[in-house]
Amino acid sequence: MGNADTKLHFRKAVIQLTTKTQPVEATDDAFWDQFWADSTTTVQDVFALVPAAEIRAVREESPSNLATLCYKAVERLVQGADSGCPSERERQIVLNCTRLLTRILPYIFEDADWRGFFWSTVPGAGRAGRLDEDGEDNEARPLAESLLLAIADLLFCPDFTAQSHKKIGPVTAEDIRTIDSCEYIWEAGVGFAHSPPLSYTHDINRSELLKLLLTCLSEAMYLPPCSDSRNLNPWVAFFCSTENRHALPLFTSLLNVVCAYDPVGYGIPYNHLLFSDYREQLVEQALQILIVTLEHEAGSAAGAALQALDTSAPPSAGDQQEPAGPDNLFVNYLSRIHREEDLSFILKGLSRLMNNPLVQTYLPHSNKKIQFHQELLILFWKFCDFNKKFLFFVLKSSDVLDVLVPILFSLNEARTDQSRVGLMHIGVFILLLLSGERNFGVRLNKPYTLRVPMDIPVFTGTHADLLIVIFHKIMTSGHQRLQPLFDCLLTIIVNISPYLKSLSMVAANKLLHLLEAFTTPWFLLSSPQNHHLVFFLLEVFNNIIQYQFDGNFNLVYAIIRKRNVFHQLANLPSDAASIQRALQRKKPGISRSTSTETVSTEASRSAVPAEPGTLKASLEASPGIDKITEKTQVSVDGTMVAVPHPDSPKTSADNGAAAGASDTESNSERDLEISRTESEAARSRLSSVSSSAASWSASTDWVTSWKVKLPLQTIMRLLQVLVPQVEKICIDKGLTDESEILKFLQHGTLVGLLPVPHPILIRKYQANAGTAMWFRTYMWGVIYLRNVDPPIWYDTDIRLFEIQRV
Repeated sequence: MGNADTKLHFRKAVIQLTTKTQPVEATDDAFWDQFWADSTTTVQDVFALVPAAEIRAVREESPSNLATLCYKAVERLVQGADSGCPSERERQIVLNCTRLLTRILPYIFEDADWRGFFWSTVPGAGRAGRLDEDGEDNEARPLAESLLLAIADLLFCPDFTAQSHKKIGPVTAEDIRTIDSCEYIWEAGVGFAHSPPLSYTHDINRSELLKLLLTCLSEAMYLPPCSDSRNLNPWVAFFCSTENRHALPLFTSLLNVVCAYDPVGYGIPYNHLLFSDYREQLVEQALQILIVTLEHEAGSAAGAALQALDTSAPPSAGDQQEPAGPDNLFVNYLSRIHREEDLSFILKGLSRLMNNPLVQTYLPHSNKKIQFHQELLILFWKFCDFNKKFLFFVLKSSDVLDVLVPILFSLNEARTDQSRVGLMHIGVFILLLLSGERNFGVRLNKPYTLRVPMDIPVFTGTHADLLIVIFHKIMTSGHQRLQPLFDCLLTIIVNISPYLKSLSMVAANKLLHLLEAFTTPWFLLSSPQNHHLVFFLLEVFNNIIQYQFDGNFNLVYAIIRKRNVFHQLANLPSDAASIQRALQRKKPGISRSTSTETVSTEASRSAVPAEPGTLKASLEASPGIDKITEKTQVSVDGTMVAVPHPDSPKTSADNGAAAGASDTESNSERDLEISRTESEAARSRLSSVSSSAASWSASTDWVTSWKVKLPLQTIMRLLQVLVPQVEKICIDKGLTDESEILKFLQHGTLVGLLPVPHPILIRKYQANAGTAMWFRTYMWGVIYLRNVDPPIWYDTDIRLFEIQRV
């Protein structure tokens, strides 16, 4: 009953605030204390008892009351941080203020006139000095800084959010302000060996404070997309600066809590149905805070971090990294992790969580399944991008396969679900980044023996076979909006192809099937960029024939069987009459892998519909393959040398592919895309491409221009040598069994018969403003959709992306 009375008092206070037209004095503590002193409301109660309409009404009609409410709530948090929350009543006040600010902040951010409020000091508030007791009373801190520092202090408050060390007598404010928070790190792992005992209360309190912190950092959601890297989020910039004395222990706590988490625990079946797992909520919040704070210096941080590592420069070298803004300590710390045991702890933790959905048991649904896969992928991406020592550590052993398999599993699962396009992109981007390193291709030769529940053909082969089979499935039975990824998928296969020792027959046939679909005259001539997919596939075949011929008899046999595809491609007619005939002769059979604007599929027309009411965040158009990769050539000694951009078929292919990818995404799914929130560069590119594609038609000159550059010499030479030999064996021995032919090819050789091997070209991922913008919209879209209890940003005026109901 008492709880109902509390809610009633709280509701009355809210109504009073919305109905008062006169400003309430900041000194009227009796009025303001109603919001936090006596109530024991949960965060869900606060969201129910403070409706959006009333917050907006106070903002418009009594702005001074809303300003005072924010000021007083922050003031109480600062007082709580100063005192160390020794009593239960003070902790309750801190939690109530935390919940109230979490509710109100999004409505401050959505109004451009209010956005600067937290970055100003409260006018006329002589008491503002209480927010800054470092002897700087004459110049109080902006409200935002006081709030962020109070949250940081409260996250290491003994007996409230951290395990208390033994103490004698009461803890004084002096003790709290001088404690070394590095001794209060939440979990053992990187840089901290002691694992404090689990406390549900501490986990819940940390989660509430992290929820408020995440809300503070979410101002980016209310600004339209901007690819200007100088457009820093001031909340992130301050929180990750040297002003925050808890930056290192907090970064370490967040990282260790995530990487040490084991959702299965002791493995008791159905234990997650019997007990609440408070740690999972904390892990999820920690993961989201990490990816948001690491987003800060998207373009330059990677280079700066690399430079810091390579030169073994002292920490002060960070001053030269980013002149445009303050150094982000979270990025700095992440880039400097280098001890083997730390890298191993991080990789094992991330791969354990990534593999959680794949865990098979005899009892259905007996194991806990985590839901934060997308945040995990973003964090893994940031580690690989910002810390090259981590990337090399991942690739130096077969541990990389523990990351590869769950990513391929996710891609296969999500390929027909229109609401998971972002997940498809992040998975492919990670594989593109990994494929730029030689070790990744080498590791893929390890036999694939796991039996993960995937609807793919049974095969005996390697992890490379698994990758090719799933990529084929994405391209032939994924939905339409995945066509912009085709260039990326084929680029990954090109990058790994020089190192693949032995493809299975299943994977070889999948590659030839793709070539067959992409070389259909109608498909080649129906769009200005479709022929570039053929260039990628021919490059794959050439790499394997020139560098890994000995073990790849399955692929050689598949090429011989489908030799007519190569002959037809070489003899593709380019006169106007033939072009017209080809365009009118769309084959129904081919429509399973091609369509006019996109390479769609039968499955794309019957894509799995999302559950009714599913919300989906729109995405920026991803940049074309030429924008996100840089060509490097592998020299004789195995080192990589950057290649200038020559006027080669691959380069022109890349440019066309970029245009085509954006065009498809913007035209075919216009209702799902956001035109008003595209960056200016993307918008101008899309409009020009759209208009040119609409008026474009295949011409004789155009066909001739790329047909003469088709790299068919190596394959034609192979066919010229081997086809007569295979036919002779078949006739002489009366063979109908392909195993004998495979045996012949297995022991054959083409040494001295093929053209001089071409240099190996690797397209390495290259960060740029376009991908940084894509990641920002994707990351905040994921966070928006994952925070539904309470729905922090629901129904506010988000401008970074659009939310659609699928």
